[in-house]
Amino acid sequence: MVGSSHEALHRIFQKDPTLLTKALQRVLHVPFPEPREIVALNVDLTEIEPVERRVDTLLRAETDEGTYLLVVESQGKVDERKRDSWPYYLSYLYEKYRCEPVLIVITQSSHTAKWASRPIRLGFPGWESLTVRPLVLGPDNVPVIADEKQAALDVPLAVLSAMTHGRGPQAPAILESLAAALRTIDPDSAAVFVQFVDSCLADPQAKQMWRDLMTAIQYFWRHPLAEQVREEGRVQDRQEMTLRILEWRGIPVPDSVRERVMACTDLDQLEVWAQRAVHATDAAELFDAE
Repeated sequence: MVGSSHEALHRIFQKDPTLLTKALQRVLHVPFPEPREIVALNVDLTEIEPVERRVDTLLRAETDEGTYLLVVESQGKVDERKRDSWPYYLSYLYEKYRCEPVLIVITQSSHTAKWASRPIRLGFPGWESLTVRPLVLGPDNVPVIADEKQAALDVPLAVLSAMTHGRGPQAPAILESLAAALRTIDPDSAAVFVQFVDSCLADPQAKQMWRDLMTAIQYFWRHPLAEQVREEGRVQDRQEMTLRILEWRGIPVPDSVRERVMACTDLDQLEVWAQRAVHATDAAELFDAE
């Protein structure tokens, strides 16, 4: 399940990686070369000790002009600590993969977009050792797609439009156009896109309108893939909660414990481990009964 707008705003690019390069070219007018291939990479940037760091979505784009790492960060609000981590992400990724990293920030807030777009300069003023210039997608530059025919021409971009502008006055026209366009694509993709949009609609009236529109085409909600997405989301939430409980309590989490928790897909087992994490004095105690 896509449980939040934060998750949906970057996972849409995992669902359709070509949407990201189209957004760079058409929305931000960045002359990014046309990829021959785009693949998703592991988002974990954790070093052996002691800090865990993860980007939201990481894609590798192979182009005729070289290989690029597309680092997508979903940003809900101004957060200086998160912004301070971006130079680290890019430096680490360049060192690890020896490919040029490109930072793309996506947000539903104009205020956050303006904040995120400011260059990050490290070093002596006027002679900076490192400058990071985020590319930002937000309500001020993602196009408003409120026409059914236009939405059908590029459904992923129409989905991004709904996710970005879902709290604005044009939301009803955007959602109605997208609902019609979703009928033109395969049900598997439509089921995932429905979840993304639903997670991003903070306005209660817009969310209810979207659900009413989807009720009219109920097979999206009944589709097995929609339930699969929800189930995967519940498992991931429980995995992360178990590890966070240990971390909040100051208990070190070895790689072996982290890997075993993240590999488990049994919700009942994860619930047991989460309850043990509340009282454990050592991370290995999660598995004592086994």
